[in-house]
Amino acid sequence: RATWHAHDNNMTIDALLLILIVSATAVLFVDPFATSSTPADDELFFPPLADSSDISYFFGNYDLDGLHWALTNIFARSARNPNVSKELPQELVARGGGVTYTSEYKLKHDLAQAQYLLKYFKSKDPERAVYFESKVIPIYEKVLANIPPLDKLEKTKGLYAFTKEDYSLGIADVYNKGLFMTTADELDPNWRQHELLNEQLDFDAIQKEWFGDNAAGYSNEEMSTAASSPIPGVVVIDNLLDQRTLSLIRELLLKNTWWYQTKTPLEFGKYVGSYIDDGMHDPVLLELAKELHTKMPRIMNGHHLKYMWAYKYDSEWESGINLHADEAAVNVNIWISTEGADLQEDDYGGGLVVYTAKPKLSWDFQSYNTNT
Repeated sequence: RATWHAHDNNMTIDALLLILIVSATAVLFVDPFATSSTPADDELFFPPLADSSDISYFFGNYDLDGLHWALTNIFARSARNPNVSKELPQELVARGGGVTYTSEYKLKHDLAQAQYLLKYFKSKDPERAVYFESKVIPIYEKVLANIPPLDKLEKTKGLYAFTKEDYSLGIADVYNKGLFMTTADELDPNWRQHELLNEQLDFDAIQKEWFGDNAAGYSNEEMSTAASSPIPGVVVIDNLLDQRTLSLIRELLLKNTWWYQTKTPLEFGKYVGSYIDDGMHDPVLLELAKELHTKMPRIMNGHHLKYMWAYKYDSEWESGINLHADEAAVNVNIWISTEGADLQEDDYGGGLVVYTAKPKLSWDFQSYNTNT
């Protein structure tokens, strides 16, 4: 099912597409203090990038250990690792994750995250705090000062190519690198011992609503715990995640430097992206996809996880994602913003507008994604 929709400020998870919406080997930490970049299983061949069929293959058997192992090894061998010298796959560069260009809003995001991590490290890891305070933050600040106003970058639609001066400042050492990657296991060692989804939800009622089974007879309790959408195939669920899960995922997204994508701001607006095939593959996110799959078998039957990503929006920009279509049988979007961060204002604010018009059968994905 292709659905046209436009996002405002949110984090998104595509189950099967799962837009953000367990490994037996250790997470290979992409760490500027590491003494060696040689991963485990070094004798094995890993492709430069996983694709949706790879993800679906592992997920089809609920082999989350295998999926995490594969994604971890690919990521550790990539140019995101400060200790690895190689070029990024062109697919990552083309979608905005390159290392030779940026945008003002993207670099502002990276600077804000570095400042957030500095405060965190001052009590937790003084050595790393020194690294962020003496190297990462000064480089971001100096390069940010070199970026001209947006109206001077019309030819590149708002993108800024790094200059010789920027490289002399050291931007190549820190930009779009995995400078800090923590895990759910480190933040909450007991997270696997509880449900990730809200146990108070009635998933049978939610599935009835998805299929338009309203006439089948809902109880008042079912109606209060399911969505209130009258459109089959579109369901809104409040409080989907367990509060502990919500806090854990928020913390991962705040701390991990896996936000590599910038959009062309004059064309698509201002938001940064993180993807399952480029660092965002923590076991708790994979397990979340599995729980969604098992809790709603009528909806998810036959639809394995294909992809997952997350977005952060510039709060000073008055729009989210342009109208577009996602290619998915089931598309799950999860807002994890804190209360007050997604307030509806006069002409914009947090939310998702879903258009139920269907594309022509003769259209391919490129057509219905761009001709909306």
